[in-house]
Amino acid sequence: MSPRLTSAAFAAAGVLFLVYIAVRPSGDDAAAMASTAWVAGHAAAMAGFILLGLAVLGLHQVLGDRLSLRAAAVTWVGAGLTLPYYGAEDFGLNVIARRSLRDGAPALMELAEEFRYGPVAVTMFATGLLLLAAGTVMAAVAVRRSGTLPRWSGTVLALGFVLFLPQFFTPYPVRVAHGVLVMAGGLWAAAALWRAAGGAPPPPGGRSV
Repeated sequence: MSPRLTSAAFAAAGVLFLVYIAVRPSGDDAAAMASTAWVAGHAAAMAGFILLGLAVLGLHQVLGDRLSLRAAAVTWVGAGLTLPYYGAEDFGLNVIARRSLRDGAPALMELAEEFRYGPVAVTMFATGLLLLAAGTVMAAVAVRRSGTLPRWSGTVLALGFVLFLPQFFTPYPVRVAHGVLVMAGGLWAAAALWRAAGGAPPPPGGRSV
């Protein structure tokens, strides 16, 4: 990927993670899960994970060092482990919730809980998010060491993914704030790469350590 395509991937991923939490209903009841907004929000998140993997791979092509390559590999594995859970949340829970409302069978929603907290599913999900956190932190360290991009331009995005798992246990407004944080991190990384592609010198603080 060219630096500008990589920039676009970071920007789009950041925006999609905000769209995810802004569009997704704030509740987890049957009405929320049966809604079109539930499907659209989770689809935005899945697209965001895919674009994040492409963006970190593109970052490696810009930096060309071993750490950024490892970051890309770890990010891809993390996304691969996370996406099945999001897919089931998006499509599986939507079908269960619609059937529950249509048939007047609220007990069907117990299936949603069984899926969400099943040991294999939740372990894959948590492991995937932890690997995404590790991958973005490694990418931020690679950026900081490179001297090619501003030193801190990967830090906010990495912080967003470090907080991705904990934010599930916070109130909805905090989750929206987290989406804003991830978007800001994606846009900052995108801007740094776009400037680098144009040959502009990094701003103050962009020196390597």
